[in-house]
Amino acid sequence: MVVMVSPQFTVRIARAASIVAMLASVALAAEPVPLSVPPPQTMPDGPLGELVKRGLSLVNATPANLPANVGDGLNCSSCHLNGGTVAYAAPLAGLWGVFPEYQARSARVETLEDRINDCFQRSMNGKPLPIDGADMRAFLAYIAWLSTGVPTGSSVVGRGFLEIGAPPSPSDPVRGKTLYAAQCATCHGADGAGLKAGTTYTFPPLWGPASFNDGAGMSRVGIAAAFVRFKMPLGRGGTLSVQDAYDIAAYFTAQPRPSFARKGGDWPQGARPADAR
Repeated sequence: MVVMVSPQFTVRIARAASIVAMLASVALAAEPVPLSVPPPQTMPDGPLGELVKRGLSLVNATPANLPANVGDGLNCSSCHLNGGTVAYAAPLAGLWGVFPEYQARSARVETLEDRINDCFQRSMNGKPLPIDGADMRAFLAYIAWLSTGVPTGSSVVGRGFLEIGAPPSPSDPVRGKTLYAAQCATCHGADGAGLKAGTTYTFPPLWGPASFNDGAGMSRVGIAAAFVRFKMPLGRGGTLSVQDAYDIAAYFTAQPRPSFARKGGDWPQGARPADAR
C-alpha cells in the first residue's frame, strides 16, 4: 500500500522536528559553562565595535557618561567587577542568552533591557535608559560580545554571587562596625562616603545620599555578605570569615541611604526574602 503525504503535511513535520531539535539544544545548553572572557582584540571592527567599546566605557565610568541617569557615586563596575568579567561578582558575561527570564522580585518575565534599567533605578539610584536609545544598545552590544561562545540558555559558572549559607551566629552589626573600621574604612571611608579623586569616586560610598538605595540587591545583608566574603577587601577576597562578612554587611546595610519608592511592591507573589528592606 502506498501512503500519499501532502506537501503541507511534510512541511508541518519538518517544522515540528525543527522545534524539537531547538528545544533539545536549549535543554542541553542549560548546564552552566566556564566563564571565559573574550580577548579585547576580538572586539569587532566598525560601528558594532564602537558600540561595544562604548558599552565598556559605560560600565566602568557610569556617572561620568550618564549623569542624567545616575543618582549616586557608583559605577556599574562597583558591583560587576572588572567590567563585569569576574566570577561571583555578578558577571555580565553570559547574560545575553539567558534573557528573557522570570524574576521573582517583580513576578514577571523580564528582558535584559528591563534588568539593566532595574539596576539604574536601584543600584544607581537613578533613572531608566530609553529602551531603544544608543546607550542601551551599547550596553547590549557589550554584554553580547562578553557572552561570545556561551550557548543560548546557559549561564556561566560564577553567575551572580556565591551562596555562603547562614552565619554560624546571628549577624552582629556592633561587631561589624569594629570590623568595618579595620577592614573597609581605608577605601570606603570611616563614614561610608567613599573616596574621591576630584569629582570622581575611586572607591564607592556604601551608605549616605551618594550610595545605592534600599531597593538594590546590595542593600540585603545576605547578598552584601556574599560579596564581602569573596571579593573584599579588594585584592584580598576570601580572607574574611563567613561570620565576619555577615557582621560587616549587617553594619553597613543598616546605615542611612536613599529610599526606593516602589520597594513595597517587590515580590508581589509572596516569598519576600527576610533581609529585603
